[in-house]
Amino acid sequence: MGLLSDQLQMIDQAVTVELSGSVREVRGMAAKVSAMPAPVGTQLTIAAGRGRAHPVEAEVIGFDGDEAVVMPLHSLAGVGPGDRVTAGQHQRSARVGNALLGRVLNGMGEPIDGLGPLRDTVPRPLVPRPVDPLDRPLIDTALATGVRSVDAMATLGRGQRMGVFAGPGCGKSTLLGMMARRTEADVSVIALIGERGREVREFIDNVLGPAGLARSVVICATGDESALMRVRAAAVASSIAEHFRDDGLDVLLLMDSVTRFCQAQRQIGLAAGEPPATRGYPPSVFAMLPRILERAGRTSRGSITGLYAVLVEGDDMTEPIADACRGVLDGHVLLSRKLAEKGHFPAVDVLGSISRVMPDVTTQEHQQGAQLINRLIASYNEVEDLLNIGAYAAGSNPDYDLAIAARPMIEQLLRQGRNEGSDQAQIKTIQQQLNAIVLSIQQVKS
Repeated sequence: MGLLSDQLQMIDQAVTVELSGSVREVRGMAAKVSAMPAPVGTQLTIAAGRGRAHPVEAEVIGFDGDEAVVMPLHSLAGVGPGDRVTAGQHQRSARVGNALLGRVLNGMGEPIDGLGPLRDTVPRPLVPRPVDPLDRPLIDTALATGVRSVDAMATLGRGQRMGVFAGPGCGKSTLLGMMARRTEADVSVIALIGERGREVREFIDNVLGPAGLARSVVICATGDESALMRVRAAAVASSIAEHFRDDGLDVLLLMDSVTRFCQAQRQIGLAAGEPPATRGYPPSVFAMLPRILERAGRTSRGSITGLYAVLVEGDDMTEPIADACRGVLDGHVLLSRKLAEKGHFPAVDVLGSISRVMPDVTTQEHQQGAQLINRLIASYNEVEDLLNIGAYAAGSNPDYDLAIAARPMIEQLLRQGRNEGSDQAQIKTIQQQLNAIVLSIQQVKS
């Protein structure tokens, strides 16, 4: 029924007459087209000419009086006044299907891995109707990610939306790759938005690996591609995840990163004439952010567990995008530069991380064990400077003594190599490890 509804939505919004106009002006990243009464989001083709061998694909992003403001999907190089512009479909779509598993796509949803064209796929709207909030069951089942520090201290639920907040170089992409490779989810959909070109192949080959790729779909739009391609890649990834969700599967959607998605939308908004609002971000960024994040979640058919990387500029958790994301997401995993500099990987700051659904998907025993470890880590952080200079005398504070004695066991739980552990880490295994640590701590305390 969901697929039929999507197809009917696309038919309702189909363009039944040809619309055409001409380029009047090119300014910066945008062009103005006269006599083009096409709605926002319509795909356009600027005809070849003036030495250009191929037409330029573009999209309507706004209007200035009677003129349409358009942005290219690639580049406006060679476009000049008077070039003919033809409108295509208003309803943007992505090709979806099981044939996408193991494939690498660009921001248009086209394969770029050299494995041939996509077959047995159907179109799905890039911007579907929002899910009815009453069609979202409660999140009551845990989802193992294969990363011990997350599964033990900030357990995810199936259908949860979680942020991964980190500065550059803190191991964010490596952490997401570990989750994609080891998760209990049926399918992983990975969107690499604004990444460096060399990091795409490195992520696929070294971080994700052949086994991880076989059960994943990778969509990438690198930083040197247009803003429209980067924004579109996020929508394509969400549509593909929704397809697998509607097939009754549990999907893990990884987006790296939401910050670069917002930066791309900022470029589009400013080119369309929006005024800059918060630190240069126009209002459309903060309107689009909850729409893309809310597409993850649980429905009566399946679930999309969303993990969204957020680049924290200057490790400032109050910068606009990080602040807006925290208000929408169901929790966050914070990566610490201090831990990364110490060689502690994954550099998860468990005291600064929180999962809002953890009480609903874990046992009381699990929660008590996690709380005890949090208290011991906090105590150790308080006494660490004294230990480093040899100013702490054993026996001065029982809580500090316990935290120092338990430190090796806690470190063993929270540290994990990129290739360490089983492919399918179970929450029950994590609970057993927590119980063993709690029992050892109680023995030390007694």
